Amino acid sequence: MAFGRLRKKKQDDAADASEQQGQDAAAAPGGTEERPAAAGTDDVPTSASDSAAPAAAGGPSDTGAAAPGAAPAAALVSSADYDRAAHGPFDHSEQDTANGYIDLGAVRINAAEGLQLRLEVEERSKRVIAVTLDLNGSTLQLQAFAAPKTEGLWNEIREQIGTSVGSQGGTVEERPGRLGTELFAKLPAQTPDGQAGYRVARFVGINGPRWFLRGVFGGPAALEPTAAAPMERLFRSVVVVRGDHPLPPRELLPLKLPKEAAAGAPDPAPAQPDLNPLERGPEITETR
Repeated sequence: MAFGRLRKKKQDDAADASEQQGQDAAAAPGGTEERPAAAGTDDVPTSASDSAAPAAAGGPSDTGAAAPGAAPAAALVSSADYDRAAHGPFDHSEQDTANGYIDLGAVRINAAEGLQLRLEVEERSKRVIAVTLDLNGSTLQLQAFAAPKTEGLWNEIREQIGTSVGSQGGTVEERPGRLGTELFAKLPAQTPDGQAGYRVARFVGINGPRWFLRGVFGGPAALEPTAAAPMERLFRSVVVVRGDHPLPPRELLPLKLPKEAAAGAPDPAPAQPDLNPLERGPEITETR
């Protein structure tokens, strides 16, 4: 669902329930095709245990995410060398979100001029399972999960995303990135003029204290560093609210509508077939 343009304002903290299993999987554009399918890549298929959505990012750098995690060096690093506590995303105990943040329950987003939010809703349960940020033609899908205290999930999830993309005839390249180790995925697709092409997506993952945050960049931000920079800043400024209640690893942390949008929420997007490598729940892809 789209909320229209959001400007910085104080958000009311609220709690939400509706917990369930969720996880990620992916699909991106195809590897050996002749040319990229539509450059927008809004419809990059993704799946997730009880959740899914496409993603993308970026445009001009007027995102309001300057203060938190201002900017790790442009160096490409592995996840082992990425300093999350210094650069973000942050735990709610590390960052004040009283002003300028949009409260979506398990995640809080630093508001930016021109930013649009779209919430993905599971049709069966009416539960919000993912949030997609849209800025200047690129998108970034976010999902937060419970994680073990002593180890992160990203290493294992990367393997499962790779298996999922491969089963759909796509290819995955693992490489260092500005947010740690990332996956660059391609999946076969058809261009608007009927030619063979591919769609692309960048998958990133951050292990936090008892939580894991997954992001999927699509559109120009999946391909161009300049276009990716604003969305990467938004990703680094995200604050995750894990909560104190016990949850099994990979449980999707509950999301909610912002107060001002809850009253006029549109119908949920339709669920798609389950392509999740992490075994649970329907896939929901972005619709416009």
